Formats: sequence, structure tokens, C-alpha cells
Amino acid sequence: MRVAITGSTGLIGSALTRSLLADGHRVLRLTRGRTAARVADGGESATWEPGTRLDPAVLDGVDAVVHLAGAGVGDRRWTASYKGEIRLSRLQGTRTVAEACAEAAVPPRVLVSASATGYYGDTGDRVVTESDPAGSDFLASVCGGWESAAAPAAQAGVRVVHPRTGLVVSADGGAWGRLFPLFRYGLGGRLGSGDQYWPFISLPDHIAALRHVIDHEDVAGPLNFTAPEPLTNRAITRATGRILHRPTLAAVPASALRIVLGEFAGSITGSCRAVPDGLLKAGFIFRQPGIDEALRAALDQG
Repeated sequence: MRVAITGSTGLIGSALTRSLLADGHRVLRLTRGRTAARVADGGESATWEPGTRLDPAVLDGVDAVVHLAGAGVGDRRWTASYKGEIRLSRLQGTRTVAEACAEAAVPPRVLVSASATGYYGDTGDRVVTESDPAGSDFLASVCGGWESAAAPAAQAGVRVVHPRTGLVVSADGGAWGRLFPLFRYGLGGRLGSGDQYWPFISLPDHIAALRHVIDHEDVAGPLNFTAPEPLTNRAITRATGRILHRPTLAAVPASALRIVLGEFAGSITGSCRAVPDGLLKAGFIFRQPGIDEALRAALDQG
């Protein structure tokens, strides 16, 4: 199988690349830059730019496209200009990739185009499945547009899957990559009230779920990439302290988070009790369904 990946140097993209190559599959990295080059691990690369037409011939012979690229939501403070960058990087990038899929002489069998549980907004303690409507905040509107931008591929008959990803538990990057050092130094604690639900998923389960939806032809549409039982920030904080044998007495008030992070603080103190109804119905089996297993897997890999 030959798989094209955007965002292949990120946390999820690099892990997916390693997984595919280890199983003997071919990987085409779609990278942003001036030249395309053969990479050392046996993969290939080709250049692309969001908002600029991607030559459909680049995708000739590709069985699946996994589109993960986009400006990091938590990388910078949400100024008006950076919010615009977050939105455009997702909408333009997705449409660019989707149009290339649609115009390819032999289109890929599937486009896996990333999304996030931010699609639902703040839903309190209500259980959320893929059938629930979009929220009304900034991230919800971004996720809605992000998914809609893949329409050209779907209209051309390409199977499209949208993984709505929760917080990926990994010591190597993402939000958890920043949290682990704080806990190791005994500075970990609840954020805001601690009563908000955090939909989490281990990195190995996320990669296995991506492989699952690529391989299963009957799977399409949005899927919550979250562990079966989301927990509150308070419960996750206690579990992290227990696994690391560190105190979790610190607490950061919501007001302080707003001062430091601005509007992005709402994504941390907001609640989303999303469950993977679609993945479970598709026959996916979680290897690390609980937070303790997910934390141990992250620490083993880190």
C-alpha cells in the first residue's frame, strides 16, 4: 500500500509514518518547501503549498491520503491574525488536497482528513457522539469549515473520513508533551475548576485507529478519536500524579489561564465528553482504553 501524508513531521504524522514503513508500506510525504527529495528511511517526498494547486499526478498510484497539516492551535496566543492563520491553514490546505484527490487520474481509495473534538464546542457533562451538532465558538467553526473543505474529494467518489481527535497522550509532543515535565517537577495540578471533561486518546491507539479506517472500506464520515470513557481534568490530574508518583496540589485558576493564554484558555477549561461511538461500531478495539494505560504507554515510548 502507498500512503501520502501531509503533516508527516508532526506528532501523529511521524508516528503514522514509522508504523506504515515498519509494516512494509510505502509513504509519500507531502512537505512544504522548495524541492522534493528521497528521505533516508525509504520514504519519498513531494512539495505542496496550501492554497496553491497540487498537481493531481503527484497522487498517482497512491492508495490513501492522510491529511494532518495545519497551524498549531496551542502554539501561539490567539491574536486576530493567528486565528486567521489557524482557519486558513486548515481550509485552504484541505481544499488543496481534496481537489487533487478528485482530479487524479486514478483517485485514492480514501482521504483521511483531520478534524478535532473542538467541533462540538463546550458541551458540559453531556455525552457527545458523532451525531451531535457543531458548537458555536471559534474552534467549532474552524472544525466545521475544515471538514466541509474536503467536499471535492467526496463529490468525486473518494471515501472521506474525518478523525475528530481529542487530546493525544504522548510524552513526545502536543499538549501532553508540555504537561508531563510540569508533573515530573511536582508542579502538575488541575486547570480551572477541574470538572471539565477532557476527551483523550493514547498515541498508539490513535495510530491504530488511523490504520483501521484506512483499511476498512465501509468506514466514512466523522469519527471521534477518543478513548471510550472520557474523564474530567481533575481525574486525569490525579491519575498522572499517581503514575508519576508526584503530588498534584497545584491548581491554576481559570482567570490566570485567561491572562496567560487569552481566548485559547476557553479550550482548556471547556468540557467535551466525546465518546468513540463510530470507531467502536466499526470494530476498532482500543489497546489503552483507560487513562492509566494511556499514560504508561506514553512514558514507555517517551
